[in-house]
Amino acid sequence: MVCQAVYPAGTTEAHRAFIARRRATRPSVEYRTPTEEEWDAFLAHFEKRKVSIGTCSRAASSPCIHEHACDRCSLLRPDPAQRGRLKLKEIRDNLIARIAEAQREGWLGAVEGLQVSLAGAGEKLAQLDRRAYGGTAINLGMPRIVPAQPSRAEEGRGVLE
Repeated sequence: MVCQAVYPAGTTEAHRAFIARRRATRPSVEYRTPTEEEWDAFLAHFEKRKVSIGTCSRAASSPCIHEHACDRCSLLRPDPAQRGRLKLKEIRDNLIARIAEAQREGWLGAVEGLQVSLAGAGEKLAQLDRRAYGGTAINLGMPRIVPAQPSRAEEGRGVLE
């Protein structure tokens, strides 16, 4: 196994023992091989998660609790190529106007709900930007070994800077 070359044998053995203990506490039916129908249903779940503006990341066999309001759902993984369809800037501008109206009218409950939606739209825009541009890489450089003032016991060793 590859992990044998990287991890000490004790670590691998401890992990295997942990998995064996965990499996012993769970019903054995959870570890059976799925039927063809179960496997097909599992794969179909992920096909059904594809929507026009991205992919829904909710768990297998779980219902949509947001009633398919994908543009504001935290489980949507937006596709950068679909940015124009998502119209988040229009949604954001509309939410800002609605928040101003709700504040002016004293609808504090509406203000709070609209601010949650506004934060969600802002997060979707940030997700699109991160995925489209791959984030920002920061070069940390390589550490270099510099001579230290070694004690007699450490003579010949260096320290990382």
